[in-house]
Amino acid sequence: MNRIDNRLKSTRSSKNTNSFTAFGLAAEASPLTSGLYVVATPIGNLKDISFRALNVLAAADAVLAEDTRVTKVLLAHYGITTPLVAYHEYSNDAVRERMLQRLREGQVLALVSDAGTPLVSDPGYKLVQAAIEEGLPVTPIPGPSAILTALVVSGLPSDRFFFEGFLPAKTGARRNRLAEIASIPATLMLFESPHRLTEMLKDAAEVLGDRPAAVARELTKLYETVRRGTLQELADLYASESAPKGEIVVLIGQSQKETSPEESLSLIDAQLTQELQRHSIKDAAAIVAKETGQPKREVYARAVALAQKKD
Repeated sequence: MNRIDNRLKSTRSSKNTNSFTAFGLAAEASPLTSGLYVVATPIGNLKDISFRALNVLAAADAVLAEDTRVTKVLLAHYGITTPLVAYHEYSNDAVRERMLQRLREGQVLALVSDAGTPLVSDPGYKLVQAAIEEGLPVTPIPGPSAILTALVVSGLPSDRFFFEGFLPAKTGARRNRLAEIASIPATLMLFESPHRLTEMLKDAAEVLGDRPAAVARELTKLYETVRRGTLQELADLYASESAPKGEIVVLIGQSQKETSPEESLSLIDAQLTQELQRHSIKDAAAIVAKETGQPKREVYARAVALAQKKD
């Protein structure tokens, strides 16, 4: 089927006439044109969902969920009976192909994660990528995000931020990655599991220096907490307690001290050394230039010099 056919088919409306209930009032979902809808869902408080998201979830032919048990609670809360289909990191190519075939047939599919905005540290991007390659419609339904929620309450600069996701679980690899992102001129944002939080904060304090930071836990939920301080203060605080529970976002501010030109070059060289192990000189230079904000030509010259020195 060619791209023109797909675009024509996307004008078909879903035949679903399911309803949803909000604030004690039932509403019939408006029909949707066919395609894949990427729907943000609450990260904790079920009230943090838009009417547009409820409409899509109710009108869809199916809801593709990372964990159907979690999404079932959300749908039941709003009286939505749309069928649930499991779509997660273990879904193979055959499962993805079945979803694409449903889209080709003109169906409406809503993609959700366990919580928040899909595609952020979850496998949904593979389906979105495949749909885009075939010219099938993909529509974002914006809403809650743990990253932005944590950023605005952290008290750290929000004009520039870099989302790293989860750091490596092993200490050596984690410290190496922290060194690679140390010179990025932005607030660093990380996800972390409760049982690794203390060790991660300790490593971050040693590798990055005692920068300002914040740990946001269970955002929008009953036991929401946001702790602020330096990396060392937070590491000491969590080391004195039992491991916390729940979803955690760690935010790290930029270094408070001025970096000398020699230190800047040393950090760039360290990052280039890491990237040159996996990429060509050109690609390594491009990656480091983007992360550090340094001129591409200067970073490329450093990469060439390092590569020649190695040879």
